[in-house]
Amino acid sequence: MAHQPSLISLQWFSILLVCISLFSWTIFAASPDAPLTLDYYKSTCPTVFEIVRKEMECEVNSDPRNAALVLRLHFHDCFVQGCDGSVLLDDTISLQGEKKASSNVNSLKGFEIIDRIKNKLESECPGIVSCADILTVAARDAVILVGGPYWDVPVGRKDSKTANYDLVRENIPTANEGLLSIIAKFLYQGLSVTDMVALAGAHTIGMARCENFRARLYGDFGATDSYLRNLKSICPAAISSSGENNVTAMDNVTPNLFDNSFYHTLLRGEGLLSSDQEMYSNVFGIETKKLVRKYADDPLAFFNQFSDSMVKLGNITNSDSFVNGEVRKICRFVNT
Repeated sequence: MAHQPSLISLQWFSILLVCISLFSWTIFAASPDAPLTLDYYKSTCPTVFEIVRKEMECEVNSDPRNAALVLRLHFHDCFVQGCDGSVLLDDTISLQGEKKASSNVNSLKGFEIIDRIKNKLESECPGIVSCADILTVAARDAVILVGGPYWDVPVGRKDSKTANYDLVRENIPTANEGLLSIIAKFLYQGLSVTDMVALAGAHTIGMARCENFRARLYGDFGATDSYLRNLKSICPAAISSSGENNVTAMDNVTPNLFDNSFYHTLLRGEGLLSSDQEMYSNVFGIETKKLVRKYADDPLAFFNQFSDSMVKLGNITNSDSFVNGEVRKICRFVNT
């Protein structure tokens, strides 16, 4: 018989989450609020939102998968020293960027999209709009352009002059990471369990590499025979250099539409990533399981919470960048 956790252990787990949450809140409450406003560029670059929107329309129309690329870039940026554009920096002789960190090197793409938007804005408003703001606004527009919800994006971020290679490994959740560890990473950023489950819904337009779902595919993956055969043809059991980078959609029903279909895959036990399925199947995921069911049943509730959680994500700021940061001329390099 499988071991079931006792009521006492579940109660202790609940107490632990509360303690971690309070610790996280204390860390972030101690920092002054960043000066982000909706009208920050009203007089200096009034067309900024229009320009970003038009460029993202072109990018998503050319390939709907570009929406997921930009959204992922934004998440990985904000989880490492705040939303400061550090993820966009290339390696140089004097700076080690974040792009080659293990969690980023094969999963992050779309940098050239931000480059193109930056070039347009430099022509219109030179030296005014930060790369961090561009990425944050572009992520919102990416979601809208594939059917997702709207939210207001406060702006006024500065670009960091630093990156943190080591912090990528510590802060970014991984595909095979356990539920409790991922919850702790979100709480540390000042994001709640509700935020975590809602933000995971972005995987409705995401793609996953074979390397990140092979263990689950040949383990406890509960899918229909036809779907399972298709996945195994994409991701063979034997590890090979040619197969590691094969990709497939995390939502195999509506992969290019931002909807709540992702949560239905979890209800069926077909979450492609172990870390996603854990939200519904892990015995400790009492609250996450309720939220998965809620968002599967109520797409409006998912959209509303996703919008709120994206604002919270975008408001994770690097206080140092507001003092020592800059507006980069080129998003890949600090100004000289």
